[in-house]
Amino acid sequence: MMKSKKLRFIIIFGLSLVISSFFIPWELALMRITPAADTIQMEIDRAVDKHDLDGVLVYVDDQSEQMTYAAGYDNRDEKTAMDGHKLFKIASISKLYMAVAAAKLIDDNQLDLNDTLSDMLPQYKDSIEYADEITLRMLIQHRSGIPNYIDDPDFPWDNLPTNVEDVLDLVLYEDANFKPDKKYQYSNTNYLLLAMIMDDVLGYAHATYIKENILDPLGLENTYYYYSEVDPSDVISGYTVGYAYDLKPNDHITPGGTMVATIKDVATFIRALNDGRVFDTNSEAEIYKGIYVYEHTGLLPGYESIARYDEENDRVVIVFINTSGGNSWGKIEIIYDKVEKILSK
Repeated sequence: MMKSKKLRFIIIFGLSLVISSFFIPWELALMRITPAADTIQMEIDRAVDKHDLDGVLVYVDDQSEQMTYAAGYDNRDEKTAMDGHKLFKIASISKLYMAVAAAKLIDDNQLDLNDTLSDMLPQYKDSIEYADEITLRMLIQHRSGIPNYIDDPDFPWDNLPTNVEDVLDLVLYEDANFKPDKKYQYSNTNYLLLAMIMDDVLGYAHATYIKENILDPLGLENTYYYYSEVDPSDVISGYTVGYAYDLKPNDHITPGGTMVATIKDVATFIRALNDGRVFDTNSEAEIYKGIYVYEHTGLLPGYESIARYDEENDRVVIVFINTSGGNSWGKIEIIYDKVEKILSK
């Protein structure tokens, strides 16, 4: 009987994958080939109404105009509307702020791009393969070969870690994915280690350094390093396909994916990063130019985000959706592309 149930589960699960793989691309294809609406508001209203997204926020800063657009629900149970003044979990967009902090510390001679992991965190010289060859530059640029802790099958999504050491334990004594600097492969573990390195050289939390040297000078009063710093009622709810409950209470504490901010604050930061205002000196800007990127995406359960700068049109566009899973990432990319088309008419 147990074998029969197991076989039935395997068959049903297999069929669901086949069906999903057949229908999902067609839904995205239809969404993509549908002509862009006349306005951004019409476009995101359609995305919510026709494509099963809970809520969408878009912010546009093209110098002549700064505008927030909202559609759908913040909290679908309470049917509260999306609100551009509320905070959003920006996930890996957080890495941009960390990379800027690293550039500042390098310029201040507190960090060296050529220092190795075994030099900076000697306690891991035997538990991280090639620690004596992996440099700070490789960590920042995702060229270390260190496995991504999120890919570990034992990562406890249903009971999130409350300290970063438990997260790092998931990849200690694991084989490297490749030899250092042989290729690019995105790994959240790199920025967990970068956080530890910055904490060590500073002698205090790098989150404080980011606030004092990036957020405060730019007047980003609605950006916070940790979800725990804010009133949860000020944060947009998040949902994932196939799960009925609000994921907002999930507290992600691992550096590189922790920050919460309003969409306007993210746009302000992206413009400052691209026009250089976030840097105190030309040398800081040059260091950053050589180590990291000027735009980013973010993904956590319940939260997806795109933060990009269009250099040709001197335009910042930010897109948030509070739905993850299924083919939602394809949808947010299409929304971003449609917004750009509308703006370029």
